[in-house]
Amino acid sequence: MSFVLGVVLFAVGIGLSIALHEAGHMWSAKAFGMKVRRYYIGFGPKVFSFQRGETEYGLKWIPAGGFCDIAGMTGLDPVTTEEAPRAFFRRKTWQRVVVLSAGSAMHFLIGIVLLYVLAVAGSLPNSTPVVAQVADCVPPATAPTGALPACQAGEPAPAKAAGVRAGDVITSVGGTPVGTTNEAQTIIQAKRGPVDIVVERDGRPVTLTIDVVPMTAVDPTTKVSTTTGRIGVSFPFYQTLNPVTAVPATFDFTGQMFAATWQGLLMFPEKVPAVLKAIGGAPPDLNRPVSVVGASIIGGDAAEQGQWSFFLLLLAALNFFVGVFNLVPLLPLDGGHIAVNLYERVRDAVRQRLGKAKMPPVDYTRLLPVTYAFILVLGAISLLTITADIINPIRLPQ
Repeated sequence: MSFVLGVVLFAVGIGLSIALHEAGHMWSAKAFGMKVRRYYIGFGPKVFSFQRGETEYGLKWIPAGGFCDIAGMTGLDPVTTEEAPRAFFRRKTWQRVVVLSAGSAMHFLIGIVLLYVLAVAGSLPNSTPVVAQVADCVPPATAPTGALPACQAGEPAPAKAAGVRAGDVITSVGGTPVGTTNEAQTIIQAKRGPVDIVVERDGRPVTLTIDVVPMTAVDPTTKVSTTTGRIGVSFPFYQTLNPVTAVPATFDFTGQMFAATWQGLLMFPEKVPAVLKAIGGAPPDLNRPVSVVGASIIGGDAAEQGQWSFFLLLLAALNFFVGVFNLVPLLPLDGGHIAVNLYERVRDAVRQRLGKAKMPPVDYTRLLPVTYAFILVLGAISLLTITADIINPIRLPQ
């Protein structure tokens, strides 16, 4: 029952995000005096609607999006005589760009609010490579995996022997600067033998030579063993913050999520084969793209296991992804409309410098072939990811 509740709650979270996305367009358009004809959540047959002022608000049966109908969104959109003075295309370029960007801005705002809630609750993941604890020893390479195991007879942990202290912040490993826990761990795990590690202690750098030793861990699911370098330190998983210190920590983590989202978009094409393998029954690849169906299943697993902080983090990550993806400069995404409006502004500015008259709005019919091609590709990928998430979904380990 808790799994079903988690799936439903995650789906509701997605629905609210979509509603706020369209509300961002609507509120900003109204603020600039544009006429908003309709504001609807969902597609397909209408469930209900009501009129308030000049705008019709409604809900449709298929909860897979929504729309905000602003008069004169493109040159192809006919406007009445009454609507013409308040048409979208008659407003200044910067105002149009703000309205078009407002949907993504709402996704970013939702993500930031969710991260702040996690930060205040003490559940914001730690990314700073600050040492939380120094182990007394590191188990031999044949020992089972463990965070900081109880010491057996043998050598002390390399970090302890080198003088590492709790509270030290690792700033460099083997001459390579590091800024996050993941960067520090990745480099250390690839090293063997003596390595110079620089830590910040009491505001000053301290260079320590630490002997990186190998340790073998066995994945309980795949039974595959991997050997990585260890020095015998642990990093705090969560940050300890108060409502004030949570503010800069939230924006710092937001920046990291933006960077990860952008990197994920750039690597998206090479991840598509993993979706096809998942459909064919291959073991789930945790790095493959997932649909809202797959994300909801993971959200259900998180709820079932009581991992509500991960649930909110996943919802925040989804909002950041949708917000960034929506700004890709291709129609019918908002980013495509922004690109067209900026093109019109630059085009007309050049013509004005040449003493020529402004041209009419861009003819969107000329862009339809590219638009249809993008919709076809996007639809195919969406269908594949949904199929993979139904046949072979990614599940959280128990």
